[in-house]
Amino acid sequence: MERDGLEALLDTAGIDSRRLRHALMLVCDTQWWTLAALVRQSATSRRSIEALLREVELERDGDRFRVPLAHTPDYQDLFALSEPPADPVAHLLPHYEHVLKRMRELIANAPAARQALDHVSATPETVVRRALLLGARFWLRGARVLCVGDHDLTSLAVRLTHPEAEVTVVDIDERILAYIDAQELGVTTRWADLRLGLPPSVRDHDLAVTDPPYTPEGVGLFTARAVEGLKDEGRVLLAYGASERTPMLALKVQNALSALNFSHEAIYPDFNRYFGAEAIGSAADLYILRPTSKTRPAVAARVERYGTAIYTHGPQSIEAGGVAGPGRPGAFAADLLVGDWPKDLTQPRVRLSTWLAKPHATAPARVAIAVPAGLEAALPRLLLATRAAHVRVHLAAPPRALPPLSAVYELTADGPVLDAVRLPPPADEEGRVLRRILDNGHGKLANTWREGLIGVAQGRGVTLTKNDARALIRESAPWAESGTVLEAPLHRLESLPAAVATTVAALPR
Repeated sequence: MERDGLEALLDTAGIDSRRLRHALMLVCDTQWWTLAALVRQSATSRRSIEALLREVELERDGDRFRVPLAHTPDYQDLFALSEPPADPVAHLLPHYEHVLKRMRELIANAPAARQALDHVSATPETVVRRALLLGARFWLRGARVLCVGDHDLTSLAVRLTHPEAEVTVVDIDERILAYIDAQELGVTTRWADLRLGLPPSVRDHDLAVTDPPYTPEGVGLFTARAVEGLKDEGRVLLAYGASERTPMLALKVQNALSALNFSHEAIYPDFNRYFGAEAIGSAADLYILRPTSKTRPAVAARVERYGTAIYTHGPQSIEAGGVAGPGRPGAFAADLLVGDWPKDLTQPRVRLSTWLAKPHATAPARVAIAVPAGLEAALPRLLLATRAAHVRVHLAAPPRALPPLSAVYELTADGPVLDAVRLPPPADEEGRVLRRILDNGHGKLANTWREGLIGVAQGRGVTLTKNDARALIRESAPWAESGTVLEAPLHRLESLPAAVATTVAALPR
């Protein structure tokens, strides 16, 4: 049969034809393939696979295809007969079939991907292999592992394979945080929009794992935040992939990493496989990065410069180029402006990241906050970061739902403008404790809760020790032992009123 087009395609690819030759061998190996499965197995971009398939004889069964058995000998001299680069933990995977089975179930039932957050799900085999590689390369007993974003549920795979490791997840997606907590595998969850900062309680980890948006800005920001969460001798494990057709994009990403002065300890080609991301062959390399003495200064100098456009889709994508500012606060006489406002306004102002990072030096009564498109998930925390009597929030679009802050504010929305008027202090004991916690967003949640319980006990004329108060909190809400209100996932804040009521009811009279 005619092979001229196929041979020309392989000749043009030159030394990089190995991927195509491996894909050719797979499609000639009697089994049926879908396009997505062949892309993922060969780690070759969809466009390249489509070009290959146009040059070979195929038989089809619905969306599946293969080379007819009678024609496979025609291509054998073109095969890449050896396997791609060795998987460093493939020999371990058969010993963890029970974990793989559990991860298949967990990933199948996980919240759906969000395109605006560049979500693409890694395969169950990938997340288990990530966890096994951590244990094969590093001593995990007593180690602290930070997952910087975790739509792939790598945190759960680490806990299932290495329960002796302490694992924390930071993520912007409330659904992911709630899902991870619901598995009760001992993973600590923290909410964070990494464009606005890393939670202050998330520090001093030994290892950080991240599979960020595959833009130079996204990779740079996520790895910079990972460094902020590490000890000096820690490591960053980074998943990043690019099509074999776009080496310049890969160069831009690697330049972003080079600017942070990492030492590259290892790069495992095509280690990560995905359901989707066919433009990059449904695959990504795994980098092991070691910070140097020059990394933290580089992070400090660059982390605030990455901006908010870090994704490939949605309002905060690179292509969107940002969105227009909020205009002016109008008749609202703000004492303080938070976010990006017109430069000619004379009121004092503060950045969104600074607003969330620490209490403001003054106590403004009226605050105007500008929230650009794509940062709406921060709204509850932006409101809890102040004790102002009146907060007006300018959003890019009308809010889909009001944040669950009825214990603190009366909320009303008029189009994209949200007004939050602070309610007077409650009179009941449970309400006072809850309000004390929510009014101290930057403080450690458990400490504020403890002091509130001690205050209630004193009002009843009884003595409650700090240890006794801590024990009540630990029993009612063990998740509250570390971290602040601003870091807590939304489902934890929603459960807080009932948990506070339980602890108050348990106080002696």
